[in-house]
Parts: sequence; C-alpha cells; structure tokens
Amino acid sequence: KLPTMKMLLLLVALLSAASAAPPTCYSRVLSLSKEITESFKELQISKTVDPCVGTLPRLYLDIHNYCVLAKLRDFVAYPGCDRVLEVNELKEKARSLYTILISYCRRDLVFLTDDCNALEIPISPPIEHS
Repeated sequence: KLPTMKMLLLLVALLSAASAAPPTCYSRVLSLSKEITESFKELQISKTVDPCVGTLPRLYLDIHNYCVLAKLRDFVAYPGCDRVLEVNELKEKARSLYTILISYCRRDLVFLTDDCNALEIPISPPIEHS
C-alpha cells in the first residue's frame, strides 16, 4: 500500500508542476499586446482623460504583423499627451513590448504578414449566433 501511495503523490506533484509552467516568449508578447490594445481602447472612451488622447495614433496591435514594430515605435515617440499619466503608462508598456519583440523573442516569433493597413482598422471579432 505504501509504494502505491508514494506513486500517487508523485503523480499529483508532477501534474501540478506541469500546469505551472512558465509563460513562453510568445504567450508573454501575446498577452501584453492584448493588454495594451485593451488599455488603449479604454483610454479612448474615457470621459475623464485629457482631449489630447483623441490625437494619439491608433494602437491596434497584432504581433503576427511585422508592421507592429513600426506601430509601437511611432506610438512611443508620439510627442503629444506627455502630461497625461495614463498615456505615459501606456507608452511604457508599448516600449516594453517593443523591447521584448526585438530582443528576447526575436528568434521565437514568426510574422505572418506585413500589411500595415491592417493595423489601422481592427478586425471585429465574429458575431456568435445563438
């Protein structure tokens, strides 16, 4: 009975360790790009933020599009809204994503397109019919 119990505990320990695997470079970039895109959308619809937010370049990110690098560079370098804390925080996240893309994940990512216009008009998610 005792060896069976040890084997069962070992199996449970291995299964729990497998589910706690660290994020991959791809998963980190994907989650950060979604976080930035959502934060930008929230900033755009916020009523309490400075009107200069309306002048910011669009920030729809698709990490599978090579143009995302230029999009991030342009957003971070945009001179407007430096007095708005939320914009500065968003620029910092965009700078981090750019650094991760060009430094840490450089060899792990595959860009499927280089259609810069696709980053100007976000694709709406499909409508689910019930």
